[in-house]
Amino acid sequence: MSPPAPGGAVHPRTARQQQIVDHVLAAGSASAAELVELTGVSLMTVHRDVDELVRRGLVRKYRGGVSAQPTSVFESHSEFRRTRHRAQKAAIADAALAMVEPGSSIMVDDSSTTLALVERLHEVGPLTVVTNYLPALQLLKDVPEVRLIGLGGDYSRTHDSFGGIACCESVASMAVDSAFVSTSSMTGSMTYHQEQDIVLVKRAMIEAATRTVLLMDSSKAPRRALHQVRPLEVFDALVIDDGVGDDLLVELREHTRVTVAPT
Repeated sequence: MSPPAPGGAVHPRTARQQQIVDHVLAAGSASAAELVELTGVSLMTVHRDVDELVRRGLVRKYRGGVSAQPTSVFESHSEFRRTRHRAQKAAIADAALAMVEPGSSIMVDDSSTTLALVERLHEVGPLTVVTNYLPALQLLKDVPEVRLIGLGGDYSRTHDSFGGIACCESVASMAVDSAFVSTSSMTGSMTYHQEQDIVLVKRAMIEAATRTVLLMDSSKAPRRALHQVRPLEVFDALVIDDGVGDDLLVELREHTRVTVAPT
């Protein structure tokens, strides 16, 4: 931890690390030499800063550089995910909104795709909304026709959400009409995520709902990640944007009801 700067000012190291994070999230990746030029400090200092950011789960380090892009074992930071594929997520959210029934109870997970749906929920009310995602809680806390239930647990800065045993137990104690969830990748028959803690919360949400709707932008398919979430046939419906390939779309429709959202 950096010592506090005099007078409550932001410490130079903190400001520099935020500069690195902002740059990598905006660009997707950066070389070490690029970060040296950006910050004006030595290569050794950049490596120390990057190591700290990696430890906090904000970026991923690879030989010669830093990335915010996901891999099969690394999920991107929530802030980075929220900047990606916005048009596709908006189209998916528009289509999914028609599946939200006024007066019902719904659960939404900590994904940037479901967050696009949350941004539209004020159009539906009254609703009971259950979520573990801090940005969703912040969006809905002042919506008068939404009864908001926050799921507690261990806070993850990478995902900007709550998880762990306490969260899973809270989800398991509920029974909602619908769950709207997303995940990092899928094939034509299976969904995946890189982190087992996130998988456990998503599985609990699926079990807690009478109906489960999967929201996925086409960049996530066909791809795999380290852990299986649930087979596609477990979901009652899938909403995906029109960037999905025809062959994959045929396979998806063999396992669940598919809505293609035009972008």
